[in-house]
Amino acid sequence: MERRPLLAGNWKMHTTVAEAEDLARAIIQSQIPADRDVLLAPPFTALSAVGKVISGSAVLLGAQNVCWEEKGAFTGDISPTMLKDVGCSMAIIGHSERRQIFGESDAMINKRVAGAMQHGLTPILCIGETLDERETDQTFRVLEEQVRNGLAGIVLGSGKKIIVAYEPVWAIGTGKTASVGQAQEVHLFVRELLATMYEKNIASEIRILYGGSVNPDNVDDLMGQDDVDGALVGGAALKADSFGRIINFNK
Repeated sequence: MERRPLLAGNWKMHTTVAEAEDLARAIIQSQIPADRDVLLAPPFTALSAVGKVISGSAVLLGAQNVCWEEKGAFTGDISPTMLKDVGCSMAIIGHSERRQIFGESDAMINKRVAGAMQHGLTPILCIGETLDERETDQTFRVLEEQVRNGLAGIVLGSGKKIIVAYEPVWAIGTGKTASVGQAQEVHLFVRELLATMYEKNIASEIRILYGGSVNPDNVDDLMGQDDVDGALVGGAALKADSFGRIINFNK
């Protein structure tokens, strides 16, 4: 089936509020084709400001993480209701930097996915293998574990949706990118895995994004793959001209 592409900009720990506003203004002035979705995920401090800038446009607002609780003693975290309050519709969960640097486990990521969905946020569940895991032929074992554990107990269908983002850890911020063949191979594996966990028609509707040094030079080839439904973009999303070119990819 035809899945609507999603181009998501993960700004990570970049931009002051003023810088975020300027970048968001420049991006919404890009010619965004009507057949695709665009998401901006600024740092928490800029969410409200960016939300106001993009209000009335087709651009969506997302968060870089989300807690599983509505409120409480969770210093440094942010709740789904807080994110909904500033206009977020999606939340990135389980990014490799959260796993690798901050030690977030599959169990914690699973709680975040469940909490987001319970409050009407669409989770973007990130998965990916390290260079060592790829070189020792553990890629598919690692990804299956991350998908199964991350979605444990998660019910899909009846309007409940998720997005998966495949980001090989060895390609994030390194300038290295999985070949189009490698990306398609993994995306197809993930879709077939989802089909064993849920109904086949549900798996066919799930958007699977590629992340890992996506840039204007490789986006067309990546988006030309059958099971690559979009991109989760880091560094190239911090410049309006490069992200604008990614948004306007040509298959």
